[in-house]
Amino acid sequence: MSQSSQNSPSPQKPLPSNWLYAFWKFSRPHTIIGTSLSVLGLYLIAIAVSNRIDSLFPIPYAIFPVFGAWLACLCGNIYIVGLNQLEDVEIDKINKPHLPLASGEFSRQQGLLIVIFTGISALVLAWINGIYLFGMVAISLAIGTAYSLPPIRLKQYPFWAALCIFSVRGTIVNLGLFLHFNWLLQNTQSIPLAVWILTIFVLIFTFAIAIFKDIPDMEGDRLYNITTFTLQMGPKAVFNLALWVLTVCYLGMVIMGVLRVDAINPVFIIISHLLVLCWMWVRSLAVDINDQVAIAQFYQFIWKLFFLEYLMFPLACLLA
Repeated sequence: MSQSSQNSPSPQKPLPSNWLYAFWKFSRPHTIIGTSLSVLGLYLIAIAVSNRIDSLFPIPYAIFPVFGAWLACLCGNIYIVGLNQLEDVEIDKINKPHLPLASGEFSRQQGLLIVIFTGISALVLAWINGIYLFGMVAISLAIGTAYSLPPIRLKQYPFWAALCIFSVRGTIVNLGLFLHFNWLLQNTQSIPLAVWILTIFVLIFTFAIAIFKDIPDMEGDRLYNITTFTLQMGPKAVFNLALWVLTVCYLGMVIMGVLRVDAINPVFIIISHLLVLCWMWVRSLAVDINDQVAIAQFYQFIWKLFFLEYLMFPLACLLA
């Protein structure tokens, strides 16, 4: 045996920490945070409208339905974003080269196993926890599959792609989670006006997310013939459209405060949403539409505003 072969380093197995970090990237952290906050937010709203403040600090046996719903939603989330990455490896090598499948940190087989496992787990956990949760998860997974998987692959059509995103995030998740938690807390199926207001807000908000997310991905989408509003209208027009859509969202919440809608604290809802609206416009003025890094950072900022709503609105309900 030659000296060089004796001294050559043996292949190293990936460290568990490296695998976990790759899995964290694979799960798309901003969507995981959004899903987690939506579960928490809808639980808090269900507590507020049912006047079950004692459930704000639930006894141990009551924690499990909330934890089960959260775990089912996380698994469903990972299934949807993971399937999208499996189908978009070549596009992601241009648009998002840091993702595990595009960078080679995960093989296609590893990604496929994660997607299959999380998809099955989401359905099983949802079924165990309740019929409303199961219906919400099953519909979300079906739409997520149609969004990414050929031959349907709705993401290649701008209107249907946007409809998939804001129908799941805006309508199905909010109404399904509230019905699930409301049934657990008081065995009723009614949906109060406050929940409809949040649902409409998130529905419109996620439309802005859906059209904005394609601005940083122009090059890969153009190369692989993925038609988006950005390619049709131009990045500046889509940027401005998203800003005005978000402005309508926040002003709508202010109007709800002025009208003194039941179960919502008017002072808190007005002040908090006006402050966030001003913050958004100040941030937008500093964005260079030709700077991909700046656009990507502002897109993440929009997601932070989305997260914030699931804290502000439940707090407004608890303060009512």
